[in-house]
Amino acid sequence: MAFVTRQFVRSMSSSASASAAAKKILIKHVTVIGGGLMGAGIAQVAAATGHTVVLVDQTEDILAKSKKGIEDSLRRMAKKKFTENPKAGDEFVAKTLSCLSTSTDAASVVHSTDLVVEAIVENLKVKNELFQRLDKFAAEHTIFASNTSSLQITSIANATTRQDRFAGLHFFNPVPMMKLVEVIKTPMTSQKTFESLIDFCKTLGKHPVSCKDTPGFIVNRLLVPYLIEAIRLHERGDASKEDIDTAMKLGAGYPMGPFELLDYVGLDTTKFILDGWHEMDPVNPLFQPSPSMNNLVAQKKLGKKTGEGFYKYK
Repeated sequence: MAFVTRQFVRSMSSSASASAAAKKILIKHVTVIGGGLMGAGIAQVAAATGHTVVLVDQTEDILAKSKKGIEDSLRRMAKKKFTENPKAGDEFVAKTLSCLSTSTDAASVVHSTDLVVEAIVENLKVKNELFQRLDKFAAEHTIFASNTSSLQITSIANATTRQDRFAGLHFFNPVPMMKLVEVIKTPMTSQKTFESLIDFCKTLGKHPVSCKDTPGFIVNRLLVPYLIEAIRLHERGDASKEDIDTAMKLGAGYPMGPFELLDYVGLDTTKFILDGWHEMDPVNPLFQPSPSMNNLVAQKKLGKKTGEGFYKYK
């Protein structure tokens, strides 16, 4: 009798698990808003894994540039992946591009999508206006996600009526190469939405990690204070930026020193993140502004993209 009971309980448990899994949304159609490096990268990996993708931006010129960048990236990947079989590489590129289309009208394409991923400018007002508008046109089941690296997901979700179907999906640059995705669950995000996004990330070949809606999530919450503390170390005259970079590379095994990384990320980007956190929590010593970084940004010395930041570049 005990054996029968155990079998029955095990059967009921399996049925419950299957029922829960069935409730998850299988994401097949994806709309990516924003044709910049991040948006194009997200669109590329989604299309390459068999999802139907629509990439949206404001002009056809931007989209043409984005699609050209995606094709070039795919060809570089195919050249490495299909070294012995160039024909298979060409087929991979063609198949991926066939899954990708573009549009300048987000409202007209979200009605049939399972997931909207936003990767536009880091401005809360602009993001809120976008999602508020799309909320009126998207299907009931459609999940909304933001790729923001610094803004509070809850503040963006509150612009919609689907807070339970809203989360953060923070990809890392360059998206086709970087395996990590931070999946941000707000207090309102449903378990169904969360699990659907975890599954989606896995289908992209990514490794999802979960985090609550805390400033900077996991990576930036640890990384940005580390970068700013390196600047403060230099500002106090404790060590040169060259020696700090060398110490972290040779002593901690980091591939780049903090000043190299700051220039690579962009000083304006780092300042924007830090300013936002400082505004939210003015007394937190980790979030205090950096005078030397502020001075460089004011001079438009933003790092590698402008040719000068903490270092000069040819």
